[in-house]
Amino acid sequence: IHCHTPAIDASGIVKSVMDELADYFQGTKRLPAKCRISLACCLNMCGAVHCSDISILGVHRKPPLIEHERLLNVCEVPTTIASCPTAAIRPYNFENEEGKKIKSVQVNNERC
Repeated sequence: IHCHTPAIDASGIVKSVMDELADYFQGTKRLPAKCRISLACCLNMCGAVHCSDISILGVHRKPPLIEHERLLNVCEVPTTIASCPTAAIRPYNFENEEGKKIKSVQVNNERC
């Protein structure tokens, strides 16, 4: 995965693909040549999917849920906002239970 702000959790997809291709990695079955498989997390299609033999595109089924308390610890807010191809993510000041304002983001579900 090549993404600063992944739009999907790739672990489930990777596990499914690896389960299907396990025989090829363990040497039980062989391919005539090397096979490159890439996973893109959004429609920007980064991660060398343009030059792969098999490309998988992860697509949202629902808008992402935001964990305001955790957001600043796991990603940069300006980068997250800038990386959205539909401009559905915007800045938001969240007030926690203690009354402290936290910089966060808000998702416009109609645009997502």
